[in-house]
This record gives sequence, structure tokens and C-alpha cells, in this order.
Amino acid sequence: MGPKTWAKLNSAAAPSAPGGSGPTLKQGQSGAPVTALQNRLNQLGFNAGAADGQFGPKTTAAVKAFQHSKGLVADGVVGPKTWNQLGIKVGGTPTTPPSTGGVRGSSALANNARSVALGMGGYSSQGLCATGVSRAIQNTYGIKVWGNGNQIDNNLPKDKFKQVNLSLAEALKIPGLVLTWEKTSTRLGSIYGHTAITSGDGRSSYSDFVESNTLGATGRSGFKVFMPI
Repeated sequence: MGPKTWAKLNSAAAPSAPGGSGPTLKQGQSGAPVTALQNRLNQLGFNAGAADGQFGPKTTAAVKAFQHSKGLVADGVVGPKTWNQLGIKVGGTPTTPPSTGGVRGSSALANNARSVALGMGGYSSQGLCATGVSRAIQNTYGIKVWGNGNQIDNNLPKDKFKQVNLSLAEALKIPGLVLTWEKTSTRLGSIYGHTAITSGDGRSSYSDFVESNTLGATGRSGFKVFMPI
């Protein structure tokens, strides 16, 4: 995905319109803007189905999930705010797209991880990060991953997960990536490390609790990122 490809996607997805309002897309519509929307949602890990240019129920569900992850009104209607969060500026002028390096996450894994986190500790750590991550993976893929926070990276099945080269800031923009750290600044973290699954909002992650500001956490080392394949 280089500059020329982005330019083509953006021009298709957000053609100029009277008053510079750009396209508003919703279920029942079709065409090139819908195809661009579906491609972008799929790239970010929100399953919009085949990029066939038909705005159907599956695309609507993907749009709502994306909007929810970004704190937008989850109405399934793609307007200027949603286009902007997708990395496309209305009026036909491209913004700099989020740097994902072609990495795709899994909204299903992120959603399951959120449910597990809220069911275990809510917004307070229970010291069971690996248990939370393992449960989310099992609920999504039917496989169990053993080990502590700093062991899960070696125990993730190679046919299901692949290590990718992303910074923490980049990874947190994509839902459903597995994060691991060898050590953290806490007593238990210095021994067992930490692991979590990204929410996709650019800040938070899920394990045995919802960590609202993973991006701002300090004293962590040995960072790795894994994407579902």
C-alpha cells in the first residue's frame, strides 16, 4: 500500500461533493466508495466480508464495530467523522493513513478479549493477564495457549499467529493483536511479564482487565506483537 494506491483508494472513497461534505454511505448503497470502505475495514481487522461494493448487513456490522472502537456514534452510517478515522479525508484529499504495514487484526478476538476482561477484573488488574488472553484466544479460535505473560509469545501456534514489526502506538490502532512484554515495572511483572490484546482505539488493551492507557504505561521491556493469520 504505497502513496499511489492510497491516492486511488481515497479518490474512490471520498469524491468531491457540493460544499465539500463528501459521501455519506449506508446500507443499501453500492459502488466504488463502498468497495474502498470494505477494503479499509478488512485491512483494520473489522470483517466487512468480500469487497464487492455492496453495502449489506455484514458491512453495516463492521462499520458499527469500527465506530464503537473509535468512540463514534455506532449508527452504521459512514459520514465525515468515520471517513476521517478510517484514514480518509472527505473532499477527495487523502490524509496520511495509519501506519499498519499491512498488518490485519481480528475484531472478533478484540471483542472476546473485552468480554473476558470485563468478566474477570473489570478495570482492575487481577494479576492474571495470561489467563485472560488465553481465554479470549480459546473463545475465538478454540485453542488454548499456555504460559505466563512472557511465555505466551513462544506458545502461540505458528499456524494461527505471526510476529510482526510494529511499535506499540501502531499496534494499539488495530483491534485483536496479541501484545507481550518480557518484563514490567511491577513485582509480578518483573517475573512473569505481561500480555494483552489490543482494543483498536489507539490507547487501551484487554487481558484479565481493561487497561485504559496501555500507550502510557512505563517500565515495560521486551515488547512483541503478534497478528492472527
